[in-house]
Amino acid sequence: MLFSTVLLKLEDWFPYQLLSNSCQKAARKIGRYGFFSRNPSLKSQQQLPLFPSVTKCDLEGRGSQTMVCDINSTLLRTQSFFPYFMLVAFEGGSIFRAFLLLLSCPILWVLDYELKLRAMVFITFCGLRVKDMEVVGRAVLPKFYLENLNFKVYEVLASTGSRVVFTSVPRVMVEGFLKEYLSVGEVVGTELQTVGRYFTGLLSGSGLVVKHRALKEFFGEKKPDIGIGSSSLHDHLFISLCKESYVVNNEETKSGGYGSGNSVIMPRERYPKPLVFHDGRLAFLPTPLATLSMFMWLLPGIFLAIFRISVGIFLPYKMAIFLGTLSGVKLRIKGLNPSSLEGGKKGVLYVCTHRTLLDPVFLSTSLGKPLTAVTYSLSKMSEIIAPIKTVRLTRDREKDGQTMQRLLSEGDLVVCPEGTTCREPYLLRFSSLFAELADEIVPVAMNTEVTMFYGTTASGLKCLDPIFFLMNPRPSYYVHILGKVPRELTCAGGKSSFEVANYLQRQLGDALGFECTGLTRRDKYMMLAGNEGVVQDKRKMH
Repeated sequence: MLFSTVLLKLEDWFPYQLLSNSCQKAARKIGRYGFFSRNPSLKSQQQLPLFPSVTKCDLEGRGSQTMVCDINSTLLRTQSFFPYFMLVAFEGGSIFRAFLLLLSCPILWVLDYELKLRAMVFITFCGLRVKDMEVVGRAVLPKFYLENLNFKVYEVLASTGSRVVFTSVPRVMVEGFLKEYLSVGEVVGTELQTVGRYFTGLLSGSGLVVKHRALKEFFGEKKPDIGIGSSSLHDHLFISLCKESYVVNNEETKSGGYGSGNSVIMPRERYPKPLVFHDGRLAFLPTPLATLSMFMWLLPGIFLAIFRISVGIFLPYKMAIFLGTLSGVKLRIKGLNPSSLEGGKKGVLYVCTHRTLLDPVFLSTSLGKPLTAVTYSLSKMSEIIAPIKTVRLTRDREKDGQTMQRLLSEGDLVVCPEGTTCREPYLLRFSSLFAELADEIVPVAMNTEVTMFYGTTASGLKCLDPIFFLMNPRPSYYVHILGKVPRELTCAGGKSSFEVANYLQRQLGDALGFECTGLTRRDKYMMLAGNEGVVQDKRKMH
C-alpha cells in the first residue's frame, strides 16, 4: 500500500517539478527585463506576513495567560525533526536501524509531510522496546532539544502561566522534555501503537494530530491568549484561533538572530534547568549530511582507534605523544615540571577530575612515568588494553582505604574522587576517602573535547568507551597539573577529610571554569539508567 502511494506521489511530483522550473525560469526573465519595476510596492505587499514576528510579543503581564505552540519548527530552531528520529533510531535501536533511516532519505524528500512522518515513525519505532524509548527520552534527547531551543519563543513561553503544546510528532518523543524542562502543562501529540512492551511502528487509531482541530477539541469555545507558529499555512490556521498570534521567521532562525541583541540561540546560562547529565554516543546533531559523514568515517575511525591504542600500549611516552599527535589527538599539558612532584617515603596521590576512563592514561603519558589507577568499575576489555596498572575498589570504605595505602607505599597513585564521569562543565561531589590517606596530594584538572562520539556511557557497553573516544577524528585532552596542596590544608595540618575534599573540588572547578555540585554517582545513574550504577558480583550472589 505504501509503495503504491509512493509511485502515485512520484507521478504527481515530476510534472510539478518540470512546471515549477519552467515558471521559475520565466519569472527570472521577466524580473531581468524589469516588467515589475514600475510597481515596487507589489512585491512588499505580497511578502507582508499575516502575523507579526515573535520578537514583537510583549512579555509583561503574561503570568495569568495561556500560550499554545508546536515544538517542531517553533520551539526548536531546527526545521526538520529527522535528527531527533535518528537519535532514537541510533541510541534506542541500533546502528542498523539508523542506517536504514538514513537510506530512506531520498524517498522522504519526495513524500509530503504526513507520509514522511509516518515513514520515519515506522522505521524508527517498529520493534523498538518502550523501555528503550523512555531511556532515550530521559537521557539523550533533552541535551539536543536544549541546544536547539529558539530563545525568543522560550522567553514568551516562560512569561506565561499556562502552556499547552500541540504537535504532530510522536508524543512519547517530546512529552518528558516539555514537562520536566519547560514546565508545559499539557502535551497533545501523535499517539503510537504498542503491543506488549514493543512499538509496532504504526500510529494509533486517532492518526496524526491535526493541530487546529486538536486545539478546538481541547479548548472548546474558549480561545488561548497567545499562539506562536511557523510561517507555514497549517500553522497560520492553527494560531489564528488564538487571541494574539505570532510567527517565527524561518530565514531569521537559520541566520541565528533577528538583529543585534536579538539572537534566537539559547545561551547555556539561560537553560530553564541545568543540564548536568546526559547519555548516548553521538556528540553531534545527526542531520542527514552529518549522519552520512559519520557512517563514512566508521571504518577508518575503527582502524584509527586501534592504531592509537597500540601506540599507547607498546611505545615509550614521548614516541606515543608524537605519533598520537600525528594521528589527530590533541594533548594540551599545563602545570609544573613532573620532576618537582616526587614524594617522600610514600608516593604522590594525584586527584583528578573525571571525564573518561582514559584520564589516568593521559596523565601518566603527560608526566612520562607509570602510575597506578584505582577505579570502582572497569570492564575486562578496558583492563586488558590499559597501558597502566589498574586496581578495582570494593566500595567498602575500610578495605578500599587499606588497598590505597598499600598502593601508595609502592608508588604514585591516581584517584578520581567523583566516582563517575561527567560530560558537562560541572564537578560532582568529591569522596573524602583519599584525603585521609596521603599528605602529598597533587590536584589535576582534566577536560576533554569530542566532535563525533562520546567516550562515556551510563546504559551502553562500557567496554567500548575508550574505542569510541579514540574513534573521534580529533579528540582533545587538557591536562592541568596544579601545585601540591600545602600541608596546612591537608588532614596532617588539622583539616578534616571533608574540608580537604571540598577545597580540592573548588580549586579544580576554578581551574576549569566548572561549577561545583553536590551530585553523586547515584544521582547520575538514577537519572540516566534508572539504577544506582552498581554491578552486583555474581559470585557473591550464589
